[in-house]
Amino acid sequence: MSSKSFDVAIVGGGPAGLSAATTLARSLRSVLVVDGGQPRNAPADGAHNVLGQENISPTELLDRGRAEARSYGADFVSDEVIDAARGDNGTFTLTLAGGDTVDARRVLLATGLVDELPEVPGVPELWGSTVLHCPFCHGWEVRGQRIGILGTGPMAVHQTLLFRQLSDDVTLFTHTMGEIEPAEREQLSALDVAIIDQTVDHLDIADGTLAAVALTDGDRIERDALVVAPKFVVRSALYFSLGGTLTDHPMGQYVAADPMGATDIPGVWAAGNVTNLAATVAVSMGAGVTAAGALHMDLITEDTRRAVQARRSRALADAHEAV
Repeated sequence: MSSKSFDVAIVGGGPAGLSAATTLARSLRSVLVVDGGQPRNAPADGAHNVLGQENISPTELLDRGRAEARSYGADFVSDEVIDAARGDNGTFTLTLAGGDTVDARRVLLATGLVDELPEVPGVPELWGSTVLHCPFCHGWEVRGQRIGILGTGPMAVHQTLLFRQLSDDVTLFTHTMGEIEPAEREQLSALDVAIIDQTVDHLDIADGTLAAVALTDGDRIERDALVVAPKFVVRSALYFSLGGTLTDHPMGQYVAADPMGATDIPGVWAAGNVTNLAATVAVSMGAGVTAAGALHMDLITEDTRRAVQARRSRALADAHEAV
């Protein structure tokens, strides 16, 4: 692997990375996808709002994506990039955990993020099933059910309003979110949202699903689903090694990029959750295609500039010989 160079090295084989790989390979670019095999949505039963692929298993979606990218010539390696550096010639060298190195003219970061869940017993066990966070990803599946909202920060009221659209039986547990503004409390009251100003101790689980929310005062509130707000932690170690810094966001931090995916580091692009914390599967796929198009044009511009320089050098050499 260390002896082979690629036009683009894509770090991360999720929806963004695979979409970019397919787009670039279809334009006859040499592409390598390095993926550690830890998809964020693996706990979910199905992916939603993916046009033509509704409710597809997240792992099946990735399997299909890899097969499509391979069919156009993209290469894959199951490994982790632990370091990256840019040489004097502008080429990036990526060091893999397995010991190999990879050279690439451009790098696309599609490393995604990790959900850090609230420290409430029962939440990790039910994450991706009856503990969820996104109304657009999994809201339909809990429509009309008894839904609880775990308040851990300023987004709790926002989440409550979104899930109130899906059910008439919504309860907000203030937990650690702090005081609710009077105007917000009035809004929730007008929508018949129950507010329980108590701390949650743990979740009661029965037959692998949520049975009730247990409070520190001993009360149990039966709920069918619980909405939480994870802390979004982007996989940013590689970006740091290239000299980048993260940008603050109310939901966490992210790698800043322009609308085409270009970061502040020349030659480095980003797509998916690493640069858009709220990106769903479909949004990440679109971002991957967009970044791939920009990367391809950037390489064309460089190749054309080199061709012009080479042509001028040959013409100058021929003119000297003729003298």
